[in-house]
Amino acid sequence: MTVRASNFEIVANNYYATEPWATHALLRRFPMAGYVVWEPAAGSHMMADVLRKDGATVWTSDIENYGRSHCEMFDFLSGHVSPMLTERPNAIVTNPPYGKGNRLAVRFCELALERCAGNVAMLLTAKFDFGKTRHHLFRDNDRFMAKINLVDRISWAGNGETGTEDHAWYVWGPERSGSTGPRIFYEGKEA
Repeated sequence: MTVRASNFEIVANNYYATEPWATHALLRRFPMAGYVVWEPAAGSHMMADVLRKDGATVWTSDIENYGRSHCEMFDFLSGHVSPMLTERPNAIVTNPPYGKGNRLAVRFCELALERCAGNVAMLLTAKFDFGKTRHHLFRDNDRFMAKINLVDRISWAGNGETGTEDHAWYVWGPERSGSTGPRIFYEGKEA
């Protein structure tokens, strides 16, 4: 398969709303019912709404209001954890901003793993784990437990037209979970 440049215009703050089916794909493998989930790049709450319907308590934050009220306006990449989040969440689940060279996405992953002793799930490009500068997140990280390859492409524009990039969920488990190595799954729009 040839990867070609997208003509998709970069959106301010890397805001790309995640179609509900992509979050359902994660939840088929890793249900979150009963969890306290922090969604730190909540945008218009498309992902948070699916998590709530699955039975999770969702705490939302973002650096901008995208038409939905967040629990707090908060920059996840800042050097502190929000005082409003008094309990550590059971999970952090998000589609983070990628930034140039995926640098913002790497930082989101690092901070999520620092701030959450439970599960962390990040929606990223399917080749995100190929980077040799990311061994600390994957190869050398005992918490890394799964990659869920999305066999359908996401429509970021919300018009049904998909982009040129494939995506996957990367999932890390709880600290000291004794993971026996990561598993690979394949999910799409239909179960």
